[in-house]
Amino acid sequence: MKEYRTIEGESTAHYEIQKSRFITYAMHVESEEAAREYIIRQKKAYFDARHNCSAWVLGAKGDKQKSNDDGEPGGTAGNPILEAIRKNGLTDLVVVVTRYFGGIKLGAGGLIRAYGHSAVLGLEAAKIVAMTPFRQINLICDYTLFNTIDNFLRQKKIRIGDIAYAEKVAIPLLLPPEHAESILKELTDLTSARCPFEERGEILLPVPIDQASPSR
Repeated sequence: MKEYRTIEGESTAHYEIQKSRFITYAMHVESEEAAREYIIRQKKAYFDARHNCSAWVLGAKGDKQKSNDDGEPGGTAGNPILEAIRKNGLTDLVVVVTRYFGGIKLGAGGLIRAYGHSAVLGLEAAKIVAMTPFRQINLICDYTLFNTIDNFLRQKKIRIGDIAYAEKVAIPLLLPPEHAESILKELTDLTSARCPFEERGEILLPVPIDQASPSR
């Protein structure tokens, strides 16, 4: 699994130039169907606007891309929105820029700049995260060791999943691959090798890009 960048949830921004109002919405999506549904939703919400232009990028490699000028001159709206997404290195999102025409024509160059700038503002307002690989390792321990392990995990700010309490305690550890072996060795030493580990493969989890080490 390779890391890639996307956004969490939805963001919005506003921009006005030459009496034209631009309203930008960016939304995390993971399929073309979800992207289309979001665009339709925005068009219904802003049915009275002159244009609802859009672009999306999908897939871990960002290889699924589409843009739509929605009535603006070809290449003056959808492409600048798409380019803003690409320049930020983002994927799995859709951006819709709604324009309320103010009566003053912006010209092709003006439209390109306005839609591009509007898209950038929408992305700047978004929470950008890195979808980061984590090793899933199930740790099985006796109840007598649970508090010791729990304190260790808290101190190290290690992510965990939902703990299962049964005859023994099963703690799903979520470890950065580059630190996994050293963390497991520390846990082995801490518990005198009394807690077995079960490998569960890798998973991608969102980590804020300004966060040096993922917290629990």
